[in-house]
Amino acid sequence: MPSSPASRAPARLPRGSLVALLTPFTDDLRIDLQALRRLIDWHIDSGTAGIVIAGTTGECATLSHTEHRDLLAAAVEHAAGRTHVMAGVGANSTVEAVALARFAEECGADSLLSVVPYYNKPTQRGLVAHFSAQADATALPLVLYNVPGRTVVDLQVATVAELARHPRIAGIKDATGDMARAADIALAVPPGFAQYSGDDFTSLPYLALGGQGVISVVANILPAEVAALCRAMDEGDWAGARARFLRLMPLTCALFAESSPGPAKLAAQLRGLCAGALRLPMCEVSPATVAAVRTALEAWPA
Repeated sequence: MPSSPASRAPARLPRGSLVALLTPFTDDLRIDLQALRRLIDWHIDSGTAGIVIAGTTGECATLSHTEHRDLLAAAVEHAAGRTHVMAGVGANSTVEAVALARFAEECGADSLLSVVPYYNKPTQRGLVAHFSAQADATALPLVLYNVPGRTVVDLQVATVAELARHPRIAGIKDATGDMARAADIALAVPPGFAQYSGDDFTSLPYLALGGQGVISVVANILPAEVAALCRAMDEGDWAGARARFLRLMPLTCALFAESSPGPAKLAAQLRGLCAGALRLPMCEVSPATVAAVRTALEAWPA
């Protein structure tokens, strides 16, 4: 059973803008480690508070087990303590998820991000057992990841509250887009439990509710701007934060015009950050989305 709130260890989770980092591929669809290192350096220089490796935007679903581990290890090695590395360790097999969590700890990641198991549709009781097993396996803080639009199963508020009693389950990435849900979670969890917006459309309202930050797709393209939005909220500059949020909105809409990370990969390619290659079943975006991304980027000269 989860431990009591009194035994909670310090979360050690960053505050502000974390990037849901793209996984760059070469033209022949191998992981481009040189491009990965450049991206990490750029995010550190741009004020990004942490990088999330091998998440949804990182195309974790099309990485082999070996590639997943190699990607985590390469990111941790290159970051070299200069920024927080949150390792994506989600899987729909608990045994595999535990093994990934242990590997992430061994290679030096700072925290773990684990998505609700997809396809096999576990019950809420199964989710408690799954995430508890992962959290019991390492000493790292674990961030839950709820994205029912992709996983089908929803991590319910009561389940989040139960899991939040575990001393190493330290936060949640909430990609539901439901601000009433965010408020309900805030009321249900103990102090110190980190709430991250996992949806760029809700970054501002989530921060206004006391969220710790945003795990952002938009930050792949405009990291300094997303970091500045979070910083403005922390400093109480609500008008400035609102203005930044609204200015980012056209690009946010363009980057989610089709399934992520297709539009984000295109935008990164147009900005010369990395190639736009995607692994099937993800494919190149439609001409309409290409036009939308190009138009949105025109407001942000490189």
